[in-house]
Amino acid sequence: MTHVDERADKAGETGQGSTPERQLWTAGNGRSRRRTVTYADAGVSIHAGEKAVELLRTKVHRTHRPEVMGDIGGFAGLFRLDLKKYKSPILASSTDGVGTKLAIAQAMGIHDTVGIDLVAMVVDDLVACGAEPLFLLDYIACGEVVPDRVAEIGAGIADGCRYAGCALLGGETAEHPGVMRPDEYDISGTGVGVVEEDKILGRDRVEVGDVVIALRSTGLHSNGYSLVRHVLLGAGRMRLDSVIDEFGSQRTLGEELLTPTRIYAKDCLDLITESEVHAYAHVTGGGIPGNLVRVLPEHVDAVVDRSTWRPQPIFELVRTKGRIDDMEMESTFNMGVGMLTVVSAEDADRTLAFLAGRGLDAWQVGEVIEGTGQVQMVGSHTRG
Repeated sequence: MTHVDERADKAGETGQGSTPERQLWTAGNGRSRRRTVTYADAGVSIHAGEKAVELLRTKVHRTHRPEVMGDIGGFAGLFRLDLKKYKSPILASSTDGVGTKLAIAQAMGIHDTVGIDLVAMVVDDLVACGAEPLFLLDYIACGEVVPDRVAEIGAGIADGCRYAGCALLGGETAEHPGVMRPDEYDISGTGVGVVEEDKILGRDRVEVGDVVIALRSTGLHSNGYSLVRHVLLGAGRMRLDSVIDEFGSQRTLGEELLTPTRIYAKDCLDLITESEVHAYAHVTGGGIPGNLVRVLPEHVDAVVDRSTWRPQPIFELVRTKGRIDDMEMESTFNMGVGMLTVVSAEDADRTLAFLAGRGLDAWQVGEVIEGTGQVQMVGSHTRG
């Protein structure tokens, strides 16, 4: 909020001991009538930023949880943590961005989905350790604050927070003229969650005989877009408005590339109460092998059978257009799996039934065996 201060007008002092005349400070005070250079002349509009915040107010309010204190516009977001709910609470934090998927959104002029991607990248990392996402803070940097565009971005972030059950507690919008183009922006977010100390998920719980279950992604999610843009839009010379028959329903390439990342947080948290979940692996950069290995102790391996699923057509399009080998594809993209959960063998059927009841496409993709902390990718995907 713009602060209005008061200053003594030295020119109005009448003599020693007299009380100087006090005036509200404005940019026009002073003797000179020459027009001074303003912040707006440098490309920064405080008014536009304030308008963007006002446009977002209703959306932000819809994300509020009972623990949120105060209202939008303060210097800091306040969140009252109810310590009576926990015996030994551990705070978890995660920060991330959306990456060069933003270049697709900017090229298409569609800005209300990348905020969902941002939230997904943050909260699904939090839930991987069993933490409930409590709140998220966002940061939007742009070359020019266009209130409607900032509001669209923020609306997507707010929607993502509602899907995840966390509050959008605060954020910052910064205008960077001369550093970023007027139509260019970047976004990032930081989330905080909480988990009971004795319920933290991870490698300490994973055992030989456990089952690995895959949850299908909605597509590329938000990783590997620099490679995607290079092989499809660069070397491949494809257009974002091109209709791709393999995608179905007259879907364009741009629409496919902007498909929002699936947010698994609520489903994964609820699954913990129904099944014996030992670990989650959020499949982002590094793909299945690069992320599943992060939850394996040194004495086990995870065997993942590719023949149990078929990746979405977008992966085959990228692979063929770019002539990318299978190892590079698997180390860059999620290949159709957005989240992996490791559960006890006894709870495998219960887990699959629960996820199906929530409308999630899930299947047993592998198992945990004795080993040395590696991920073994076996079999081949069905293609064609």
